[in-house]
Amino acid sequence: MARVKTNVARKKRVKRVMKRAKGQWGDRSKQYLQAKRSLMHSEVYAYRDRKKRKIEFRRLWIARLNAAAKQAGMTYSTFMSGLKKAKVALNRKMLSELAINDTKAFQKIVELVKG
Repeated sequence: MARVKTNVARKKRVKRVMKRAKGQWGDRSKQYLQAKRSLMHSEVYAYRDRKKRKIEFRRLWIARLNAAAKQAGMTYSTFMSGLKKAKVALNRKMLSELAINDTKAFQKIVELVKG
């Protein structure tokens, strides 16, 4: 079998990795092996945290809704239960935005839930 020289492919691969590792600290942006290892870890964290971000935002919206519902004299669970019974199809993100930015509209929703 003929011998294959990997100059072009290797240079392209190293260049791609080193370009992506720019801005990292120390040898992680200077040495190919360190850069490659660092990028593999960072990609794992990025994948994991893209999923985690959704969980954290939902937790934030629920905390905000709980605080707003408590000001209106009810708990989060009774508020959400009342929304389902009243067939209000607003998600937690929008309800949270209403509670923060448009308190009058949120109060109307609370009255709808109570009544």
